Amino acid sequence: MKRALITGITGQDGAYLTEFLLGKGYEVHGLLRRASLFNTDRIDHIYHDPHVEGPALRLHYGDLGDGTALRRVLEKVQPDEVYNLAAQSHVKVSFEVPEYTADIVALGTLRLLEALRDHMTVSGAKVRYYQAGSSEMFGSAPPPQSERTPFHPRSPYAVSKVAAHWYAVNYREAYGMFVCNGILFNHESPRRGETFVSRKVTRAVGRIKEGLQEKLYLGNLEARRDWGFAGDYVEAMWLMLQHETADDYVIATGASHSVRDLAAAAFAELGMDWREFVAFDARYLRPAEVDALQGDATKARERLGWRPRVDFAQLVKMMVAHDHDLARQEKTLRSAGFGVPVRGAAHS
Repeated sequence: MKRALITGITGQDGAYLTEFLLGKGYEVHGLLRRASLFNTDRIDHIYHDPHVEGPALRLHYGDLGDGTALRRVLEKVQPDEVYNLAAQSHVKVSFEVPEYTADIVALGTLRLLEALRDHMTVSGAKVRYYQAGSSEMFGSAPPPQSERTPFHPRSPYAVSKVAAHWYAVNYREAYGMFVCNGILFNHESPRRGETFVSRKVTRAVGRIKEGLQEKLYLGNLEARRDWGFAGDYVEAMWLMLQHETADDYVIATGASHSVRDLAAAAFAELGMDWREFVAFDARYLRPAEVDALQGDATKARERLGWRPRVDFAQLVKMMVAHDHDLARQEKTLRSAGFGVPVRGAAHS
């Protein structure tokens, strides 16, 4: 049984990757940040009491800001594969907390790589490492973007991801470690956080349809993104670590749509005209915008045999259906006299 350690296991990608690896027969260990509230919603359906027989999933407290804890977890878990998915991943928020973003995204990656190098040196283990990159690293570079496209980051988050990318390359080249960078374009799902624009849109569609919300406020409607399904993209992460050589790969659908397209498609799913409900709010504009992202995943297709299964229309349909169900549940609870807070309603 292979053993994998996932940082950021409670996030969207962490949850899908955990399910994928468990399905492959892995023993999965996750790094969990200590918080005063439970933050395991996305993996509660697969987590179980360790005293009871069930999926081979274990959680360990740790943080990318704590190198000592990282070393301790690596020594305890003895993983065959490490997937670094942890990050302060909200682009707009990174302008508000740039130092924290850099510390976790950039230096956190360095801490984990160095802890892994030490662990491998002492134990003699051969561990394969996946580093989660982002299409935001390309920033203002013209589309389509591939592994050969120069980075031009436009946010503290993107700058930090570029640093993490080059730390990963450096450890691969300097120490011969099996390190892969996955440069993933936007990937969404019903598990996406509600402060991200894709989920903000589909959440609002369901609530507006059920009379729980009147307007959806958005920033730059002309920004174009390459949106895929997170469940497809975690397979690409795994395929990278199964390949005979470590390398860097763009993962994308190759199709680009605007935020306007997203809103129009989502409202149309429930028979509504987006123009009646969407309003512009300048507060959701970024200090430096990324206008157009469109990935060229030819290398991943040819070397890894990876292809996306869910297209843009199917993704929107999936997310709207899920969030319409949530809105109907919320309406039922409100009708019964229970107040239901809406998370992320004030953010984009």
